[in-house]
Amino acid sequence: MLINVIAAIYLIVHGLIHLIGFVVFWQIAEFEDVSYTTTVLAGRLDIGDVGMRVLGVVWLLISVAFVVAGVAIFFSPPWWWSFTLAVTVASLIVTLLGWPDARYGVLANIIILLFLFFRPRLGWIAR
Repeated sequence: MLINVIAAIYLIVHGLIHLIGFVVFWQIAEFEDVSYTTTVLAGRLDIGDVGMRVLGVVWLLISVAFVVAGVAIFFSPPWWWSFTLAVTVASLIVTLLGWPDARYGVLANIIILLFLFFRPRLGWIAR
């Protein structure tokens, strides 16, 4: 089913984009729209260098989890939906922490949540 392929690619790409959080917060690289800082919540809370490294690891774990979720769509194990939901909620939390730099990630997560909740009504992807 074509929707499976589209959903899988979307999840995998979204996961790979999460690597940006890891490399920036570990000061491995900088990007034009995302630079290293020790603050979250639009600069309202300073969590320091250690806090940012921890948050970077969270971004990395979510990256890997989204790739797993994307691959899982093809095999449809019984846990794929709840796993993808949990990963998306975690991603939504970290992207909200990274607001406004991660604003597009917030939108991407909302799209995934809409897909997960409307999927059964539209007959997409067997559970």
